[in-house]
Amino acid sequence: MPILEMHLMEGRTEEQKQHAATAITEALVGSLGVKPQSVRILITEHKNDQFYVAGERIPVSRGALDEVGDKVVGE
Repeated sequence: MPILEMHLMEGRTEEQKQHAATAITEALVGSLGVKPQSVRILITEHKNDQFYVAGERIPVSRGALDEVGDKVVGE
């Protein structure tokens, strides 16, 4: 039974989370050969003021870190 834990910044809609859960389930079914009913996904949402990089609080508004320069990139 695969268990996946996702951490997201608050603000995603239920539809977005459902879409992500469906896509992740399909990926695990295809790559691991498990039944969809065995996939468990835990989504934990965090407030924007709970995001830290290198010990410094980084305010993020539904954004993500740029993998190259560690810059905050908003949506």
